[in-house]
Amino acid sequence: MSTPDLPADAAMPSELEIPYSSLEYRQHQMFPRLSAAEIQSLRRFATPMSFKAGELIFETGQVALGLFVLLKGRVRIYSRDSFGRSTLVTEHDDGHFMAEMAQLSGKPALIDGVALTDVDTLVTDPERLRALIVADAQLGEHIMRALILRRLGLIEQGLGPIIVGNSDDARLVSLQGFLRRNAYPATVVDARSDPEAVTLLGGMTTGPDDFPLVFCPNGYVLRAPDEAQLASCLGLLPTFEPSHVYDVAIVGAGPAGLAASVYAATEGLSVAVFDQRAPGGQAGASSRIENYLGFPTGISGQALAARAFQQALKFGAHLAIPGKVIDVSRQDGVFRLTLLDGQHISALAVVVASGAAYRKPRVPGFDRFEGRGTYYWASTIEAKLVKGQDIVLIGGGNSAGQAIVFLANSARSIRVLIRGKDLSASMSKYLIDRIGSLPNVTLCTGCTLRSLDGDEAGLTHIHVRREGDDGDEVVASRHLFLFIGAAPKTDWLRSSGVELDNRGFVVTGFARHEHGSPGAGVVYPLETSVPGMFAVGDARSESAKRVASAVGDGAAVVSQIHAYLSHLRTTSAQHD
Repeated sequence: MSTPDLPADAAMPSELEIPYSSLEYRQHQMFPRLSAAEIQSLRRFATPMSFKAGELIFETGQVALGLFVLLKGRVRIYSRDSFGRSTLVTEHDDGHFMAEMAQLSGKPALIDGVALTDVDTLVTDPERLRALIVADAQLGEHIMRALILRRLGLIEQGLGPIIVGNSDDARLVSLQGFLRRNAYPATVVDARSDPEAVTLLGGMTTGPDDFPLVFCPNGYVLRAPDEAQLASCLGLLPTFEPSHVYDVAIVGAGPAGLAASVYAATEGLSVAVFDQRAPGGQAGASSRIENYLGFPTGISGQALAARAFQQALKFGAHLAIPGKVIDVSRQDGVFRLTLLDGQHISALAVVVASGAAYRKPRVPGFDRFEGRGTYYWASTIEAKLVKGQDIVLIGGGNSAGQAIVFLANSARSIRVLIRGKDLSASMSKYLIDRIGSLPNVTLCTGCTLRSLDGDEAGLTHIHVRREGDDGDEVVASRHLFLFIGAAPKTDWLRSSGVELDNRGFVVTGFARHEHGSPGAGVVYPLETSVPGMFAVGDARSESAKRVASAVGDGAAVVSQIHAYLSHLRTTSAQHD
């Protein structure tokens, strides 16, 4: 079977980019034995529960009751694929606890746990587990580290769904990237060259349109699913209590949205966070961010997002990823958000953190090559696809610079196209210097993309026009990377009445003048034209479009939300 899908930056918070070999030396952290004092502290948050020998304690694909502390007995932990084949993970005895990251958020289990003997346990459900982690900092640190390392171990082993298809198929790459960015384990099998594919496909009737095939742990087989269908099969789609009203709903889980969710949750607000794909937004696709405060050696965008994501979970935010908001309206001081799957969520305040989407070049026939040789980010998945090949990259900003430096380790050559005369106007100097030292990178200034050619497999040639030239240069390449800016993702706001600027970004900084409105006469710098709706990060008009400033927005907006909610409650009490 092929190597499990784990890129170098498929990291979890506090334990980033750990080679699997090093996990072998961290068994004591992955599977710690709790002391009597730690078990006593945990009892406050737990319920006793016993199981007979041979009984399943938790099962793959089913939501487990929570974290189990084994007081007496022995339990075997193993994985089970869609064909019923089992792989031993570990065995637990007295003092060990049984859980991984799924149990922190109440998602379906990725493994089975069966009692080898009669066992006595203490079980802590996800809500009380989060309370325990916050209340007992030292014990909470031990538990969080173990949960993180266990998920990383499962990813390394390729447990979870099996994806079968052609390794360069855009649909397979999309599913692979979706799971990777959500830190979900999977194994990819190349249908053309992997002997395991013969076993997996034996007895099945398939055609070209059926691929990629996904064999889910619950036994279902999906044919050419999209991300939402895969998420549904894996139990990742969230459900909400219709009658509950959140203090704040945050739309977007990029750096700004995650920062807002962490700080709002730590300050006691009830928080719901929505993102249609994965934590991190555009920053999550950055291979290396080297100018973010506190990380002198740099950090991948995915690793940074993973840390923030798990922090938000730890403090009790309800993260709905994937969960796409398609509409929002406000009535009687309460916002009503509509999700793509038809669910409705209510909140007293809304934070627009939906960021921006990558721009596409306006050249004839570009849509033909969407996902067939064109890319908007550079992760280890793309790096494998371009290994030893000649590629073209368009863009002169920091994101483009980070991608160039990363891809230069894999590609034979990189032709970089920019409209300007140099990179100094749009890229940080440290990146310019690094790119200048790369022997396989060529900078083409004053250059624009003219057209694309291809065959049945996808992109084959790129036509480039240099300023002042009469004809085009034709570059042979099957891989074009695009980092040409972004357009705001604010289409879901069209019925909200919020004011947008002439480019579609959300305008903020309005004073309340309406008599009796919450905070009348007060200016909240991050509030929009709609009372109680705030905007942060890349979606906000005039924002700096940098990771650090987005995180700053997310942190700053929480105090403004507190002030707004305080005025809202005061006004409501006066009316009562």
